[in-house]
Amino acid sequence: MATFQIFQSSGQYWYHLRADNGEIVQSGEGYTAKASCENGIQAVQANCQPHRFQSFLESGQYGFNHVAANGEIIGRSEKYTTAQSRDHGIQVVLQEAPEAPTQDLS
Repeated sequence: MATFQIFQSSGQYWYHLRADNGEIVQSGEGYTAKASCENGIQAVQANCQPHRFQSFLESGQYGFNHVAANGEIIGRSEKYTTAQSRDHGIQVVLQEAPEAPTQDLS
């Protein structure tokens, strides 16, 4: 099962959604407070519908943005070498993020 991980870097709190194979599937922005980071994770969990993902191809690499109902980007994917790998990453988020536990590494 995928796991959200909260960590600190450069004085901010960040999250990763790490798949069960250890790969990072999606990352959030930096937050000044841990509670804000936790709210970001909740927004990800609440917005796991296919139409909330924007796929792209940039500089030969595939990726996606996870977008909330208000249009704000709430998560970004890692870069992938194929569209198939990117689409699999989206499926991991859709299927596992809503129930994924949170691990606090901060």
